[in-house]
Amino acid sequence: MARLPRRLRHGESVTLVEHLDELRTRLIIAILAAMLGFAVAYVFHDPILRWLAEPLPREQECCLVTFGVTEPFFTTVKVSLAAGFALALPIVLWQLWSFLAPAFQENLQRVVAVFVLVATGLFAAGVVFAYWVVLPRALSFLTSFNADRFDIQLRASYYYSFVSLALLGIGLIFELPVFVLALVRLGVVTSAQLRHNWRIGVALVVIVAALLPTVDPVSLAFEVVPLLILYALSVGLATVFEKRWEASGALPRSEPLAGAGES
Repeated sequence: MARLPRRLRHGESVTLVEHLDELRTRLIIAILAAMLGFAVAYVFHDPILRWLAEPLPREQECCLVTFGVTEPFFTTVKVSLAAGFALALPIVLWQLWSFLAPAFQENLQRVVAVFVLVATGLFAAGVVFAYWVVLPRALSFLTSFNADRFDIQLRASYYYSFVSLALLGIGLIFELPVFVLALVRLGVVTSAQLRHNWRIGVALVVIVAALLPTVDPVSLAFEVVPLLILYALSVGLATVFEKRWEASGALPRSEPLAGAGES
């Protein structure tokens, strides 16, 4: 059995063949983890499908329809693939980080590792928020809109794609504070620049929320408000932590943009 790949140290010199061999091994581990996650998810596909259907209004929960002979099977496989990838995601990200870690200095490796852990928690919080707050209200609005004019039937494959993308998208944008703090910690931007360009940040937050699958007015409002709060929290945390990092001498120096210190 081939041994697990060793993480290289910062500045360690290896040949191109050794780099490619490490990359191949880590890809194999990630693929095997995804396959194992898919197998586990497929075994438990029935409770997963039921769980994803629960945000629907009661009158619509049992009315998902399929068209065609193969659609029930492929819909189940698609949901199992998404759930399996979510199960394997920690291993996939760890393999990716282990491959890229030698490019960072030792102190920055620890910082990125902490940010990855916090980002995982925020992603889970975003999924919970989307599932319990956004989706029930959005689906209630969408599936009852003009109900007296339409015979509303929900196609299973479309519904599960919609829900999966919504959970994934909102989970990812809940990592905004970690993303902002990471940029400040690595010296890419400063808190002064974030405060000075707050209007651009607000506009980007609204655009990102509008690009999510749940684009009806109800869900858009439920997405924009917490995102704006997260953005304001990100700027506030960046200001506090930037002062601490500067005091400890751990913050890389970067040239501020012209007018960045103005308020």
